[in-house]
Amino acid sequence: MITKIQKWGNSLGLRIPKSFAEEAEVGPGTAVDLKVIDGGLVVKALRRKKYRLANLLRKVKASNVHHEVSTGDPVGMEAW
Repeated sequence: MITKIQKWGNSLGLRIPKSFAEEAEVGPGTAVDLKVIDGGLVVKALRRKKYRLANLLRKVKASNVHHEVSTGDPVGMEAW
């Protein structure tokens, strides 16, 4: 597909056709990695790594659990 880069304020913008956005699973606010490779512009959507609590908890061992940390006396209406 051929499209044009347009000026938006002091920057340049590239409009992504709806069909491309849907196929790439991107939308407003999607973070992207922008690179120049061999003189070409490459835009790649960043995918957030999905964490599962069970997988994270498997990494907790007696050797990597820190001790209780004192944060001082209550200063407001905290109930301890």
